[in-house]
Amino acid sequence: MKKTYHLSLSAGNEILFRDTEDYNRGFNYFALALHHTGTTGLAESFMSNHCHLMVQTSDPIGFMHSFRQPYSKYFNYKYGRNGRLGERQHFSMEIVGIHHMLAAASYVLRNALHHGVVPIPYAYPHCSVNAIFREEMGKAPEVHLLDRKSFYRHIGKRAECPDHYRMNASGVFLRESVLDIAQMENIYLTPRSFDYYMARRTSEDWIREQEKDQNGRPAVRLEDIEKGMTEDSSQKMLVNEAGKNDYRRISDIDLCRHIDKEVINGYGKISVYHLTSTEKKVIAEQLYRQFHIGRDQITRCLAM
Repeated sequence: MKKTYHLSLSAGNEILFRDTEDYNRGFNYFALALHHTGTTGLAESFMSNHCHLMVQTSDPIGFMHSFRQPYSKYFNYKYGRNGRLGERQHFSMEIVGIHHMLAAASYVLRNALHHGVVPIPYAYPHCSVNAIFREEMGKAPEVHLLDRKSFYRHIGKRAECPDHYRMNASGVFLRESVLDIAQMENIYLTPRSFDYYMARRTSEDWIREQEKDQNGRPAVRLEDIEKGMTEDSSQKMLVNEAGKNDYRRISDIDLCRHIDKEVINGYGKISVYHLTSTEKKVIAEQLYRQFHIGRDQITRCLAM
């Protein structure tokens, strides 16, 4: 019997997705894992060092293994890296009741906002937020699709996917062809209600509303959804939610792009994983002076 889960995988003080190709591959392998395990995907958000997945499955552990294994192989091969990618045990929370689902889905879809990456949820591309009520909200532009024989370049030659999966010219499956968007729209009821939840401030009202489910379970809270994401405290995420953040600072993906495309070449290495500790320390000091960013961001982008 399928149950609804919020699942999260963190890399801790390391990067899971260093460039756009990595984000696309991450979602593609997530989509393939849905198919292979008979899981229904509801909502997701892929961040630089973690991802949030809301699914309905009878085997959450098997699903996560089906997702993690091929992506880890891809990432390790691409960057000449070895070993497990991400924490040993992923986070899992069963979601029971419509109000629990509303709270959990809203936190997942607004994840980039809470981490100060974007000023509004709709500005983040590596998330399913713009696939919900897309036509009603004017977010259904013309998409150039790849033919199925070209899929293998972005999912591997042996990967199998259902006929209804479609892929755009950037090499990522269309979220509306993979996820159960209809179910998500039924949860939010209307585009206006969905927009309200995407802008709604976290408060005790969310907690009281979830008590209506009468499921005997604790309410879904921001600090629970973000359990294990040590780079930002829940208080800082609430500040980001209020829009009080400097969005001009360099993002993880842009910093990784700078490191991988401009800095690494000067050392003759194929990736940060082939730099010596001394070389990383020198680069870290250069990045600190150049971008005036925190040590935590530099540390994870350099895999120190």
